[in-house]
Amino acid sequence: MKNKIDYLTFLLLLSFTNVFSQIKDNPELKRMYDEDQNSRKVQDIDWNQLSKNDSMREKRVYEMLDSGQVVTGKDYYHSAMIFQHGKDTTASLMAVKMMKKAIDLDSTVNKWLLAAAIDRDLMRRDEPQIYGTQYVKMGQDAKWKRYKIDTTKVTDAERKYYRVESLAEQREKARIMNLLSINDFYSKSNSIEQTTEFIKAEKSKGLSSKYNISENQINSFGYSLIRSKKENEALAIFELNTQLYPSGFNAFDSLGECLLLVGNKKEAIKAYEKSLFLNPDNKNAEKILKDLR
Repeated sequence: MKNKIDYLTFLLLLSFTNVFSQIKDNPELKRMYDEDQNSRKVQDIDWNQLSKNDSMREKRVYEMLDSGQVVTGKDYYHSAMIFQHGKDTTASLMAVKMMKKAIDLDSTVNKWLLAAAIDRDLMRRDEPQIYGTQYVKMGQDAKWKRYKIDTTKVTDAERKYYRVESLAEQREKARIMNLLSINDFYSKSNSIEQTTEFIKAEKSKGLSSKYNISENQINSFGYSLIRSKKENEALAIFELNTQLYPSGFNAFDSLGECLLLVGNKKEAIKAYEKSLFLNPDNKNAEKILKDLR
């Protein structure tokens, strides 16, 4: 009898597993989420029309919630991202609830998004944030600063769990956000030779530099040159980045990509090999090297 009951239990669990494995993400919610995100990437945004569309999407999500059409972790994630663009604290609180549910159902959802949703909701209520994800800039010539924060509510250990910077890192982030970009200098000089020399000089200044010459920013500048069809100039920037940051696996990865763009396969392989050596988990470099070989 016991074996029979165990077998029936097994069949029941298998049935439940099959049912849950067949649950699909809501395609309409995904489409609405994509529309929400893409509408904010265009250059000339019609804010009145965007506001109307945001309200329509928010209303539709409420309808889906009432009819049980929000089921999976991704569904709740998409709902949260739509609610975060609502106009009132009801919407911002819904964003928090939806993001909590999303993380409960799907461990792959970025926990930082929940911390950010909580901070945004507090900011909407004119209360201090607690994690430190929100930065504000009042006026065109004003500087970026962290929105007011109550540092007693959350520890740095909790911030780390939610993938939020520590309080010290947040202060440094605010400083970096107010630095000038390399592109500001390049747009005035219109010379890649002068720009590379300028970057070297600013790097030697350390924290006293008024320009952001971090590895990531130099990398971003290089990609902006690629988008402008200036591959050879971009190559000079990526090469400089590997010299200034010799342990940066991403700098070598980007150098390899640019070398392929200009047709130098041999040197590209070397760059990707260096990137993979610096970071054995770099799947991009691993895949490209496999293809090149």
